[in-house]
Amino acid sequence: MKSKIERVLLELAAKRAPLTFCPSEAGRALTGDWRPLMAEVRDVASDLISQGKLDWRGKIVAIENARGPVRLRQHR
Repeated sequence: MKSKIERVLLELAAKRAPLTFCPSEAGRALTGDWRPLMAEVRDVASDLISQGKLDWRGKIVAIENARGPVRLRQHR
């Protein structure tokens, strides 16, 4: 499932660039019952941020350290 989540997150980032998207959009794209999947989506998003592929407010930060709404985008 991790590779599917990663693919969807990166596709959303590319499609929306330079705008942001909510990680829950990836969950919704993968399954109708997306809420139980969100912990894994956040983990994968955090990995992609640490790899420099996504960012939060233009910063490379761990999602658990983010304050306020989590909106991701393709890192520039």
